[in-house]
Amino acid sequence: MSTLGYLHFARANARFLGFGFTMTFASSVGQTFFIGVFGPAVRADFGLSHTSWGAIYMAGTLLSATALTWTGPWIDRMPLRRYAILVCLALVMAAAFMSQVPSAAWLVLAIFLLRQTGQGLASHVGTTSMVRYFDADRGKAVALAALGYATGESLLPVAAVLGIAAIGWRASFGTAAAILALCLLPAVWWLLRHHDVRHRDHLDCLERQGIGGDAGSGRPATVPSWSRAQVLRHGSFYLLLPAALAPPFISTALFFHHLEMAAMKGWSAAWITSNYWVFALGAVLASLVAGPLIDRITATRVLPGFLAPMALGLLAVWSFDQAIWAMPYLFLLGLTSGIAFTTLTALWAEIYGVRHFGAIRSLVMSLTVLSSALGPVVMGGLLDANVSVEAICGLFALYCVGATGLLTLGLRRLM
Repeated sequence: MSTLGYLHFARANARFLGFGFTMTFASSVGQTFFIGVFGPAVRADFGLSHTSWGAIYMAGTLLSATALTWTGPWIDRMPLRRYAILVCLALVMAAAFMSQVPSAAWLVLAIFLLRQTGQGLASHVGTTSMVRYFDADRGKAVALAALGYATGESLLPVAAVLGIAAIGWRASFGTAAAILALCLLPAVWWLLRHHDVRHRDHLDCLERQGIGGDAGSGRPATVPSWSRAQVLRHGSFYLLLPAALAPPFISTALFFHHLEMAAMKGWSAAWITSNYWVFALGAVLASLVAGPLIDRITATRVLPGFLAPMALGLLAVWSFDQAIWAMPYLFLLGLTSGIAFTTLTALWAEIYGVRHFGAIRSLVMSLTVLSSALGPVVMGGLLDANVSVEAICGLFALYCVGATGLLTLGLRRLM
């Protein structure tokens, strides 16, 4: 699709696309690329090792993954405006609690709240709403909403570094809570005005198409709408999972330990975080290209090979020590991130329908959060065991290769 076509689509749906962008941007407060910047300061404040900080992060994230299987499906049952406002309120409280966390033991709860409301629910709301209410233009809608992630990745880590240096890590989180309360809540309330009209049109469309019956029920449907239980019994789902979970596992591990990794490579903290915009650039370019391709040739045909850029980026860290290599490394990781987010989000709707998409995506999100919980503690344990960052990146690259093989097999079964 041409740039003009993208702009026409964005203008025609500016308010609702703005809502998707706002929610994905707000999710940054609970994303690893933001929380990870606070890692050294938090560890110093509470006297934590790499492994113990990673274990705390894993525990809070695992709790979030478990809770998502219950909190995520409520988007299928509750008016979107009410659900989104509740998520935003919870995110504000999570950031405020993090700024006041009294001890290392309470960090588990603080991380749980941030991951649940930010990485989990804010992201879930932004992307699920794009998939549900756009059909023919689903890929473009998800790609444009994903710009919120890229904006957060490019701006917030370096802002956090500056904030920590100027006012400390606690005050920085308190400032984030205040900004969310003053800006996010009114924005979401306004952006979802008159959404009930869009929702009625969506329900009417489903009824006209006959979409919504159980898979295999014989009811006419463009794409049968599977239940979450049916998805869990689908063999191809498990062949796709290792590749789908590779970006959150690997990227979370790396971003969580980026400052430690940079120190081992001889790169400064300011250098690595100030180049997060390169990651965001790669993610934006990949997402914007993938979106129209999904609408034209389907996500199942766009997805193969999406882990190749990440594997190349990991091999760059494995091979080179010069600081300039941080830029291609981050750009290649961003390419995989952009393709993965846009294409995988659309893929589940293509395969399993949209009637129960909130429940299905919350299942995928819980597994994504689970994998992101394991990444930091696995890498932290390897670092504490004196495994070099080069060797760790080499192992991650090998995982990408194996996951790609299973992905190819799974997609062939679907096609």
